[in-house]
Amino acid sequence: MVCLGNICRSPLAEGILQNKVIKAGLNWQVDSAGTNHYQTGCPPHQFSLRVARLHNIDLCKQQCRQFTRQDMIDFDKIYVMDSMNYQDVKHISASAWDAKKVDLLLNELYPFENRNVPDPFGNGENAFHNIYQLIDEACTMVVKKYHPATAYRI
Repeated sequence: MVCLGNICRSPLAEGILQNKVIKAGLNWQVDSAGTNHYQTGCPPHQFSLRVARLHNIDLCKQQCRQFTRQDMIDFDKIYVMDSMNYQDVKHISASAWDAKKVDLLLNELYPFENRNVPDPFGNGENAFHNIYQLIDEACTMVVKKYHPATAYRI
């Protein structure tokens, strides 16, 4: 799960998908990263933490990190939150780029429409509640799509 800073959308996506994976009894590794390094080492945004907590999802152990070329090699599927993230992941991956591994998360809900998960940063807590709903629905589709794969890295 990749967004710009790894503080708002992608930590929520990681937590939501990990929660669904556990409930489904799957053995998947779920992680998140940002395409820039400005927040490296920081916890998720306070509103991401709050919204997740309201849905019984704990993001407190997450720490922001930057997406790396090695992530393209190590992970089976990489979901990005918007088209800018897609281009950044492509650039960072360089020669390791594999277009079959990367997709916009909302394409799971709206196939081939390439819709972005809106960046809630700076738009107040309500924006975080709104993106939670979008990400939650998309993650439900991810589990349905790849289940019963027992070992998968997203």
